[in-house]
Amino acid sequence: MSVLVLIDHEQGEVPDSARQALTLGRDLARQLGAPLAAVAIGTGAEAVALGQAVDGVWHVDHPVLTDYAPAAWGESVVQLVAQEMPVAVVAPGSDRGNEVLAHVAALSDLPMVANILEADASAEAWNLTRVRWGGSLLEKAELSAAVRLVSAAAHAFPAAATDGPEAPVSQFSPDLGDAHALTRVTERVTEEAGITLATAPVVVSGGRGVGGPDGFGPLEELAELLAGAVGCSRVVTNNGWRPHSDQVGQTGTRVAPELYVACGISGAIQHWVGMMASKHVLAINTDPEAPMVTKAEYAVIGDVAEMVPAIVAEVRRRRST
Repeated sequence: MSVLVLIDHEQGEVPDSARQALTLGRDLARQLGAPLAAVAIGTGAEAVALGQAVDGVWHVDHPVLTDYAPAAWGESVVQLVAQEMPVAVVAPGSDRGNEVLAHVAALSDLPMVANILEADASAEAWNLTRVRWGGSLLEKAELSAAVRLVSAAAHAFPAAATDGPEAPVSQFSPDLGDAHALTRVTERVTEEAGITLATAPVVVSGGRGVGGPDGFGPLEELAELLAGAVGCSRVVTNNGWRPHSDQVGQTGTRVAPELYVACGISGAIQHWVGMMASKHVLAINTDPEAPMVTKAEYAVIGDVAEMVPAIVAEVRRRRST
């Protein structure tokens, strides 16, 4: 009995979501005293490098698997599960990971628990904590099944190290037909290189307290100095000060930077959900009782229009010495 972890690779490139799922998979394997194996499907699977993060790797290959196809990936996992009978299949809590795992659950008539934060596998019925309602609710659940299907919540687990010599590789060829690839990736567009809101190491975000569109000038300057990106709250986009693509929150982009600078943001739960995975939070606000201030690791009580330019000036001064 093993634990399988689906690698939601992009033509051989392993995203952080997969390495986070490996951490959850390793924890479950440790609790169960079971080996941990990765599952890499289709084009680029042979280029997936996981080092010693796993005990073994399954390369799943078939002429139908020329690119990502959710039904084909799901069917491939189902057939591998039927052969290996693992105790659990873990997927990343990404759109792709949850989509494939949902196919596996439907095809196998098994329950699926998405977006796990914690897992206790010491008893027959696993005790799980998972994120619901966009992060505004934590649910305690029990899971019993012949094969447990779970996905790791985004940013809930540290990314597993994938260095060292590669683990042994086994080949698996599923029985697939063209019908399994009716929905698949048929075209790829290269995105413009550069820092994005979702991947920036620093996010400087503004809320109502910025005062208006012009108030984002100093925030943009600070973000540029720190090699970061500018975000905003929902009220800002509602007022037309910034485009929706800049919005951080439950209905916007979810971020996990090393530093999140919240400028004039009250800290409503919908916004907090979008940035709660930040490693460090600095709040700048005139209200010392604002939810963002009380939750932040660091806080500056003052007017954003005065504080942000002062921070910019200090950063420039220190860099010039």
